[in-house]
Amino acid sequence: MKLWSGRFSKELDGLVNDFNSSIQFDGRMYEEDITGSIAHATMLGKTGIIAQSEADKIVAALREICNDITAGKLELTPDNEDIHMNVETALTARLGDTGKRLHTARSRNDQVALDFKLYLKKEILEIKSRLLHLQTVLAEQAKKYTGAVLPGYTHLQRAQPSTAAHHFMAYGEMFKRDVTRLEDCYARMNYSPLGSGALAGTTYPIDRELVADLLGFAGVTNNSLDGVSDRDYAIELLSAISMIMMHLSRFSEEMILWCSWEFSYMELDDAYSTGSSIMPQKKNPDIAELVRGKTGRVYGSLMALLTVMKGLPLAYNKDMQEDKESVFDAVDTVKMCLDVFAPMLETMRLKPQNLRNAASRGFINATDCADYLVKKGLPFRDAYTVVGKLVALCIEKGIGLEELPLDDYKALCDVFADDVYEALNLENCVNGRTSIGGPAEQEVLRQIATLEAFIAEHKEDDK
Repeated sequence: MKLWSGRFSKELDGLVNDFNSSIQFDGRMYEEDITGSIAHATMLGKTGIIAQSEADKIVAALREICNDITAGKLELTPDNEDIHMNVETALTARLGDTGKRLHTARSRNDQVALDFKLYLKKEILEIKSRLLHLQTVLAEQAKKYTGAVLPGYTHLQRAQPSTAAHHFMAYGEMFKRDVTRLEDCYARMNYSPLGSGALAGTTYPIDRELVADLLGFAGVTNNSLDGVSDRDYAIELLSAISMIMMHLSRFSEEMILWCSWEFSYMELDDAYSTGSSIMPQKKNPDIAELVRGKTGRVYGSLMALLTVMKGLPLAYNKDMQEDKESVFDAVDTVKMCLDVFAPMLETMRLKPQNLRNAASRGFINATDCADYLVKKGLPFRDAYTVVGKLVALCIEKGIGLEELPLDDYKALCDVFADDVYEALNLENCVNGRTSIGGPAEQEVLRQIATLEAFIAEHKEDDK
């Protein structure tokens, strides 16, 4: 018999029971459900809503139930619909009428909102920890390649000289934003909904602040309707996770390109590559491809929950049971991707000579040539036109700017001198870009140090 069956004259149809049940996915929140119930029972006893002796018995029995579920001694069943009713049924079986008092001044509506927030707070910290580890790996790899010149791209066309370390630090900035987005999401969800009841609070003299404090929340939600109907925090987390996956996917795409024979900038460790069932020569970047593919899966979770919530009137609606599978899947996916991405990055090997060879082609020092003329007194647009003609001449001759004879330079602009070749040297081009955020070695070392300070600061925040 269902705990809510008082006004019903028929048993729930078996198919409907299976359709209605959520224990197959919300069962993972059993620790959060029991932790919330312990705090609620403690409050009921302290406020005198139930006898302190009964509150103590409830708390002790709940701890036993948690241990039994963890040990596999207590099975969670679809007959009890969800994690809340599974726990309450087990409690009542052990304590009888005393167990029935636990749900005083509480609804499953505020209970599930509490459980979900408790669970996601924990998961945010797990994801953040993995992100910070990935950033540590990224910083260490960047230190190895501060002098590895490579062509920077726009439109996937060689554009200007950069370094591998500078390239990696671009992802460092992305992941920094990801960390702060998670922290912002955590701060906004860190308010307890328990005490909102079904939607209109309760007539009992509860102490919501006590429960919030016991559970480690910053405070309580300010409106009971919003407390039970809000899933913004779940959508916001899905959005933050989608951004993380987008950044991992972009990085994966570049790894995939760089591992190709056409680029040959990078080689992944054998432990993070796969072969072909028919082509013995193949070494495929399947792990990076899977990360790229799983990004679409996470995007789908975000769109699913946005769609579920878009037309719901206040307050709770059963549609909201669809929130958990999307979020749980996205959380599991991003954690798995971060777990495999960090060691894949840590064990990969760049090919600096191939990077340098690629940088020597494609006229990526053309802007530096124009800047050379500007520093000699030409307006930038005039310098731009001159260098465009020089590039056309080089293409015609099949050589690079640094190989063009000085007479050809002077034929187009007489301010050119021997020092133009020093200005066109790729290492000089890179290390001359000392503006904040640029690829000069000393500037990239500053960026790496900034990232390492960020990692240390945000690890400390979790203590």
